Amino acid sequence: MNTQANSNFPDGAQVPPPATPVIQHRRRSFIPIAIGMGSILIIALGATMVVHAESRVNKVALDQSAKPVTVVEAQSTTFRASRTYVGTLEPWVEAKVGPQMVSAYVDTVLVRPGAIVKKGEVVATLDCRNANATSQAVAMQARAVEARQEAIAHEATRLNGLLDGGFVSPNEAEQKSAQSSAEQAQLLATKAQLLGTSLQVNDCVLRSPFAGEIANRTIDPGAFVRPGISIVSVVDRATIRVVADAPEIDFGFLSPGTQVKVHVLATNKDLTATISRRAPAADPMTRTAHFEMDVADPDRALPVGTTADIHIDIGTPKPATEIPLSAATVKGDKAVLFVVDGNITHKRTVQVKGEREGRLFLDIALTPGTKVVTEGRALLSDNDKVAATLSKPSAIAPVSPASTGSVSATRGPE
Repeated sequence: MNTQANSNFPDGAQVPPPATPVIQHRRRSFIPIAIGMGSILIIALGATMVVHAESRVNKVALDQSAKPVTVVEAQSTTFRASRTYVGTLEPWVEAKVGPQMVSAYVDTVLVRPGAIVKKGEVVATLDCRNANATSQAVAMQARAVEARQEAIAHEATRLNGLLDGGFVSPNEAEQKSAQSSAEQAQLLATKAQLLGTSLQVNDCVLRSPFAGEIANRTIDPGAFVRPGISIVSVVDRATIRVVADAPEIDFGFLSPGTQVKVHVLATNKDLTATISRRAPAADPMTRTAHFEMDVADPDRALPVGTTADIHIDIGTPKPATEIPLSAATVKGDKAVLFVVDGNITHKRTVQVKGEREGRLFLDIALTPGTKVVTEGRALLSDNDKVAATLSKPSAIAPVSPASTGSVSATRGPE
């Protein structure tokens, strides 16, 4: 039997021994050990993840943790109350030249905007052939009435001479004198009518009422115009009137002689002027007081009809503490803000003196150098714990010692 089995192998080859029961038992016991070790690794990995997650959970209550905020140090400065109004530059005098008595077609317009004209210079003419004919007819009628009146007057004089000799009756002489007086009255009426037609003829030649410049040209030749329609407008800019309206509560600040600063928006120039006049009564509709400043402009460099900012300083500069406007909530003349002392915030209410260009001026009860919360204050309450970050100095625009703040602004006529 063994001989037959060995015959299947080459000469000298060894036949492998058959598997024993011990080796098979070891193989079977390795599988549950591997499964157990894998389970242990999975459990250890899960425990590690749980511990890691637990370590990142905040165990401290949110109301007890420090809130991140940005603070800025309050600065010491000076504040001077002021008023700012919006006014208009107007010429010293302005005339809208057009027909006032006659309706006619425009014949010529001799000027355009920017032209310089002298007093009495012709700026436009109208086609007034009808008015000329009417004026001539009335003139002829007046001459006829005058001739008739002279003849009747001479006849009345002769009759009065014959009355003394009894050659005519007194009644006849009186009637002739009355007829002469009636013709005299008719002559005066005709001359008055002639004067009216002459004015209509003169209205056909439009002249500049004063020396100045042409500001607007609204009508061209060929257009039909009626009384009251402007063809051109003439302005005199040798002196400019800066006009504005202020609320009635500022009436006391607008006394004639008060110095003001004027910024002309059209030329971006700053001027210094004084209030020349102030209306004695407020407008009944708007309750505003009208005031004007006269500004000499011999070079005629200021355009009229443009806008100007008028700034009036009130009182004297006083010490103040400055913070950004965004660092406080302003209600009336009070500002509510948060200051940081160490790492604790305190809510404070401070008197407001004014504000200007994003800056708030407060009473010196807020000590300069105090750290005021600018960002994150919406989530703060009194005595909250914070982690403050000091902002850069550029957070507040630099202010000169003579700076002023504006506390009101109104808009005037445009």
